[in-house]
Amino acid sequence: QVQLVESGGGLVQAGGSLRLSCAASGIIFSKYAMEWYRQAPGKQREVVASITTAGSTKYADSVKGRFTISRDNAKNTVYLQMNSLKPEDTAVYYCCAGGISSPYWGQGTQVTVSS
Repeated sequence: QVQLVESGGGLVQAGGSLRLSCAASGIIFSKYAMEWYRQAPGKQREVVASITTAGSTKYADSVKGRFTISRDNAKNTVYLQMNSLKPEDTAVYYCCAGGISSPYWGQGTQVTVSS
């Protein structure tokens, strides 16, 4: 059974930082590109950051320079370090293994940034 479990969300003031984690089980983690998505109320789900199996990364323009995605294949975990948070970063954050069409998604973790 595949499970992706996010953690690390919470309430933070603007300018603060959070580190999200996503622990995977039931898949050969090292063989999957991993992505973080977010969905704010009333908005479509959008990709925030991605990391390939080789460690190459991509970011949405809105988070470049503030967010960093990384992975630890030994721990089957992908991370999202979020710095200089803004109120517009408020959303539910989801991790995904294998792209938006993949069936492997976490349950989401709420990030709320107060102004």
